[in-house]
Amino acid sequence: SYKYWVIRDTTPTPEQVRLEAEVKAIHAMSGGSAGARTIAAIATNNGFELSRYRAAKLMIKLKLESCQVPQHQYKRGSNEHLEIPNLLDRQFDVVEPDTVWCGDVTYIWVGNRWAYLAVVIDLFARKVVGW
Repeated sequence: SYKYWVIRDTTPTPEQVRLEAEVKAIHAMSGGSAGARTIAAIATNNGFELSRYRAAKLMIKLKLESCQVPQHQYKRGSNEHLEIPNLLDRQFDVVEPDTVWCGDVTYIWVGNRWAYLAVVIDLFARKVVGW
């Protein structure tokens, strides 16, 4: 089997060339945002038999990548901390400044990765104290 695999004909067929051209055109038409599933669906609608797995292989071969921003996986806070008491108990009306500060953390997409932003807010003035 290996002997026959080595001497096999590796010249692309006209159908393969048309399929690669179609994949390139679909990727360019989407502005570089289409992934393997989208390319496979559009190519199938255009009359080409293409699964998402074959589309993924063709994208690797043609060095095409989707420029979609990956989703961030948020952690869910389920339980309150047992050793730290909840002093505010959701009473956010404050009568004087600098008595109650609160903070929050969020995620921001910066270029090619996610970054954390932690902000501290004075609840009296609802102004940012620091980050």
